[in-house]
Amino acid sequence: MPLWEAGERPAAILIAGPTASGKSALASRLARAHGGVVVNTDSMQVYADLRILTARPDADEEAAVPHRFYGHVDGATNYSLGHFAREAGALLATLDGRLPVFVGGTGLYFRALERGFSELPPVPEAVRAQVRREAEGRPTEALHADLARRDPAGAERLRPSDRMRVMRALEVLAATGRPIASFHGDPVPGPLAALDVRRVFLAPDRAVLRQRIDARFRTMMAAGALEEVDALRVRRLDPMLPVMRAHGVPGLIAHLDGTLSLEDAIARGQADTRAYAKRQFTWFRHQMGEDWLWLDPETLD
Repeated sequence: MPLWEAGERPAAILIAGPTASGKSALASRLARAHGGVVVNTDSMQVYADLRILTARPDADEEAAVPHRFYGHVDGATNYSLGHFAREAGALLATLDGRLPVFVGGTGLYFRALERGFSELPPVPEAVRAQVRREAEGRPTEALHADLARRDPAGAERLRPSDRMRVMRALEVLAATGRPIASFHGDPVPGPLAALDVRRVFLAPDRAVLRQRIDARFRTMMAAGALEEVDALRVRRLDPMLPVMRAHGVPGLIAHLDGTLSLEDAIARGQADTRAYAKRQFTWFRHQMGEDWLWLDPETLD
């Protein structure tokens, strides 16, 4: 199915969808066909530490067509939405007419490309460390309740189980004395704002997708995912860093630490990934509007 009429050429293509939906294959195909560049739009595939477990393109795929923003960030870095949007803007200025094909599953990244993003204040490392020390060992729901007492509006926007974003809101509050929402004023314009883009969301059959997710996790294990996580584990990074919360990492670390069987660790990784895919469907349907073309990947040529 063509995404634009003959003679037309968009400024960019955006390909989103749940994990394991076939996004990367479609992006590579379109980039090869139209002299383009594949641009990672997934918050976990930026990390150098996790090629296998985040299903980054392999060396042959990267050699076949230019790829950008894959594995270019060290796991000790708390890579943010602002980092991505600024890097994307800088990249667009260097493409010399090549078509950027943005592909990934991180909805906020796609929204920032067109609608912009709000700059959050930096949190001093000492403040961040203090907040995390106080949170250590406490369930996420209790931290969310703390946030609700101090910033009810901010807490209402967050899932009580979303530890990373709850902690971020608590850190900003501790650093500035202001709710995180107070910094969501006029956003920085997105690098694709007002440009002609094509937007595709790949939406496989849910039952088929669940089977793919489970099978792919097994394939990752056979390809060395456990050894990859072990190398990350020995770095003793802050467990709140995004790379340490990638799907599969917590369970496999628990197995390596001797507190979880390998089969239970695999089952946990599969379940976490399936739950994430469900959230991706829901988020895009409710947050990104009707400008996206939803396609079953089985209908693509």
